[in-house]
Amino acid sequence: MRKKKTQIYVMTHKPFDVPKDPVYLPIHVGRKNFLAEHEGENSPLLSYTGDDTGDNISAQNCYFSELTGMYWVWKNTDADYVGICHYRRYLLNERGFMFTEAEIQELLKKYDVITTKKLQLNYPYYDGFAANHKIGYLDVTEEVIRELHPDYYNTYERLVHEPHTYFGNMLIVDKKIFDSYMQWLFSILFEVQKRVKVEEEDSYHQRIFGFISEFLQYVWITHEQLSVYECMVGMLGEKAEVTEVKHRLSDYFIQGDYEGAKEFFLEAKRLRPDLLMEASDVTGELHLCMEVIAIAGLEQQAYGTNLLEGIREFDALMRYCNRLNSYVVQETRGQVDANLKKWYDEQRVTEVAHQVAKAVMESIKGEERIPMRG
Repeated sequence: MRKKKTQIYVMTHKPFDVPKDPVYLPIHVGRKNFLAEHEGENSPLLSYTGDDTGDNISAQNCYFSELTGMYWVWKNTDADYVGICHYRRYLLNERGFMFTEAEIQELLKKYDVITTKKLQLNYPYYDGFAANHKIGYLDVTEEVIRELHPDYYNTYERLVHEPHTYFGNMLIVDKKIFDSYMQWLFSILFEVQKRVKVEEEDSYHQRIFGFISEFLQYVWITHEQLSVYECMVGMLGEKAEVTEVKHRLSDYFIQGDYEGAKEFFLEAKRLRPDLLMEASDVTGELHLCMEVIAIAGLEQQAYGTNLLEGIREFDALMRYCNRLNSYVVQETRGQVDANLKKWYDEQRVTEVAHQVAKAVMESIKGEERIPMRG
């Protein structure tokens, strides 16, 4: 009897450290456009399996994101059990490690689907989507479901007004279940694509079908009444784009140029609105960079001098803001650690810096994050 094959496909558009376990196979999504734009270049990405062979929609990656890889898996794999994860995000077992093939096959004897933990949002999914995207895309999705899959409509209508979803298009299932899901999902998305015109100013929001599909996974699993094993998601490293922005900001800080840093950061955020999302700014250092820029600018206005005249090295600035923020948090609680108080006094923290840190802490405390894609 043939041993059943398990394959976890790791969707990526960047070179990364591929897991050593052969059950994890990298898929370069958007390969067709990449080859056209980088003709003749020798990239590590070319060593990965591409989503541009066989039956594929690789050229539509700018709208579908990792879904072009999922489509490729649907149409081209011979595995019995398939999984989808990302080059920085993996489904983890109870010990916090990536699943082995044996663990996956054992779990799928008891459950239909392995996926992320269900998210508890701060408000209904519909409202969260409207706050981050053009709501017309979701409204058309509803129309298509009502017309093409009326038996799913009541489930969709109920869930879209509740504060829950799965995220990341990450799951592990029997290939037969995966095929059924892909057939349903793409029948909806391709029809929505016919009815809308995707006109977005940045590449992040352009991936609209990727965003919608995350919620549709939740709708499908709920409606089909599948048994679900929900698990942790591990974040490995940060986005290459985030690293590049931090390197550029570091250069501005070394030069003491807070105005240049501010101008660069605002443009970077305009091009990549997801930079400050939790899935992107994993370490929180981009938020701290914003704090550095704010402190330096306001101090210069108030005193004619600023933080960057005393500290310019990136890691030192990060430590400064982390300690300052810790001081503010402890001060709010009414008791500051003696060593932290000593540091605060020795640094001669300005009132401006103190107020900026307080504002940062208040914004984090009151922020209602909508878990979206990274």
